[in-house]
Amino acid sequence: MMNAKRYLLAIAAATIAFAPASAQREPARVSVTIDTEHPGARIEPAIYGQFAEHLGRGIYEGIWVGQGSPIPNTDGYRNDVLAALRRLRIPVIRWPGGCFADEYDWRDGIGPRDRRPARINVHWGGVIEDNSFGTHEFMNYTELLGADAYVAGNMGSLPPRAMEQWFEYLTSNSRSSLAEERRRNGRDRPWRVPYFGIGNESWGCGGNMRPEYSADLHRRYQTFIAARWGTPPVIKVATGANVDDYNFTEVMMREAGSHMNALSVHYYTFPGNWEHKGPATGFGEDQWASALNHALREAAGRQPFLYPPGRALEGEDHGQRVAAPVGFRGRECHGLQRLRGTVHADHHAPVPRSPFRGYHSNRAFRG
Repeated sequence: MMNAKRYLLAIAAATIAFAPASAQREPARVSVTIDTEHPGARIEPAIYGQFAEHLGRGIYEGIWVGQGSPIPNTDGYRNDVLAALRRLRIPVIRWPGGCFADEYDWRDGIGPRDRRPARINVHWGGVIEDNSFGTHEFMNYTELLGADAYVAGNMGSLPPRAMEQWFEYLTSNSRSSLAEERRRNGRDRPWRVPYFGIGNESWGCGGNMRPEYSADLHRRYQTFIAARWGTPPVIKVATGANVDDYNFTEVMMREAGSHMNALSVHYYTFPGNWEHKGPATGFGEDQWASALNHALREAAGRQPFLYPPGRALEGEDHGQRVAAPVGFRGRECHGLQRLRGTVHADHHAPVPRSPFRGYHSNRAFRG
């Protein structure tokens, strides 16, 4: 006999318009049967991941205030935000970007903070980036939160050697110069880095690359990101297309599919369109509904953006398959659950929320 549980749920009837209370329908009683003997595919916890970029006040004043701040903090991490994020039980956090990743030199963010160089954040407002929140600050923060780290490497403006050395600095337990430098900077044991991004948005702010060139660079750079020092395996994430650029995705999979563990795809949702995104605050209910409608396009199959309907993509030589994601933001996780077993990770932007027009998702798909 099927092991099932029955529940009676009181569900308020939905109304298209915001009608007066007297005009709303009475709640309906609905019977739901749950079959516990035939569970579906596993829902990957990483679809609830988050994304931290040096954008607005997401990092500075949001996560990081510094040890000398009058704002209550623990080792420079803002206490109220830390407590709020702990309650969310975030599975994975992606850092340092975003567009910021392909301008970022990891060496700027290590060593004594008073000696770190000041740089211009060219992508987000031209503000001065003092690099007080760098590698150690981010990696230690993921441990405080119990989250996995997804580090996005710079494929846009630094050579492969820089990416390789950053990975060694993060993960090596050897007596190499880089591992010893990490120890001198306060971290004895290596960090665990389950995800490493080979660039970000190479079609845009990451280098304005054609897909063929992006695929070639991915093949080159990923060669030097490997668990060579007795570290656990790392998931190497390739930069994918912008929304429904099918050609970009096809070329990446054809030319570099056998050299990646996952492919990231970026999707944006907002009220209106890209040129007129609407205000970041003070928006009306109609704009909120519009943003949700954009989010549901993928869930409803009206705007598949990984590949056209009825098609699948195969990686070079070995039939690696990639499946399409659905939904976005407020209703996103429900849609992603419908693709359980397909979507490996999803990283919303940014955490904690800072005023920003529109929402952004970066997803990693595994074959």
